[in-house]
Amino acid sequence: MTKLSADPAPACGDCLRRSWLLARLSAGLDYRWADVSRLTELLALDDERLLRAQAGSRRARLQSDYLRFDSAGLSPRPGVGTVCRHDPGYPAALRGRGAPPMLYVLGGPDRLRDLTQRPVVAVVGTVRASDYGVEIARSLGRGLAASGVTVLSGASDGIAAAAHSGVVEAGAAGVAVVGGGLDVAWPARRRSLLERLRTHGCVVSELPCGTDGRRWGPAAAERVVARLSEVTVVVEAGETARELASAGIARSLGRMVAAVPGRVTSRSSRGTNALLIDGARLVRGAQDVLELLHAGSAARPVADGTACVELEPRLAEVLEQVGEGRDSPDRLTDPAADADEVLLALSELELIGLLTRGEGGRYVRCV
Repeated sequence: MTKLSADPAPACGDCLRRSWLLARLSAGLDYRWADVSRLTELLALDDERLLRAQAGSRRARLQSDYLRFDSAGLSPRPGVGTVCRHDPGYPAALRGRGAPPMLYVLGGPDRLRDLTQRPVVAVVGTVRASDYGVEIARSLGRGLAASGVTVLSGASDGIAAAAHSGVVEAGAAGVAVVGGGLDVAWPARRRSLLERLRTHGCVVSELPCGTDGRRWGPAAAERVVARLSEVTVVVEAGETARELASAGIARSLGRMVAAVPGRVTSRSSRGTNALLIDGARLVRGAQDVLELLHAGSAARPVADGTACVELEPRLAEVLEQVGEGRDSPDRLTDPAADADEVLLALSELELIGLLTRGEGGRYVRCV
């Protein structure tokens, strides 16, 4: 992990003590990881009741340590900011019973506040994603981030990692919610991605530094993902309570749930297809999510006779070429052009409403 800069803004003593208590109860909470609803109920208990429920034979000693807890003795970790529910900068969407009393933040509490004041969409799903699921999740992350939406997910492999990759490809800022302490070593395969993500966005956890969240930490993180998001999009998931946990929590909070359809013969799509049968909104790409967020309003920047889009030069050039008849990726790509850059530009122009696809997959200008 790269060297972190100093960050002030400590949370209050009560919330730091709660965080300390969760770390001390981590082993017992791990027995609840598979039942996310039960785990969520436990985490909604106040400190005294949580101690009684989970401390077991260690209760007397933990009770004594709890009463003697002094937050002044905690060593601040460079670069790790904190925000608690008593702070006005605590994300409004998290407030309510069962929410984490505080968060540890790489990237800073101010940045987290700014990112969660925008439209926020969770892109979630299985860690055992197919190539189809990975591509859809990456496309959603890239397209939504390019449209100014904050994309949020966990920090696991599969769908979450693909969504974050799309955000990074768009050069945008997203939020990753991890299930352990922020200084606990991340797997090498995800370290570079999370480092790049926190450069412009945030990586957050409810557990103190030095805490291994085991299996329950990532499960608990799903309630943070669901609470922070206006729309939860499940890209690929098996038909298990564990893989559909984010969707279940979002529904219990009255938040919108959407799903990407998959092959009826694929085990990885059984959960998403079941969600669609149960009334989840169907999503085929970022455009569908934007329409869900904005309820069909003209919230995207398009030319409407009174105002014009101010495009980056690379987008303006592709738009002009499509207008001149070079209306397919093959026609737009020449030896001097980067095919991936052309496809990305076409996707962005389609997302902001300046291009649409006609017959044969050819692009047509909308204005």
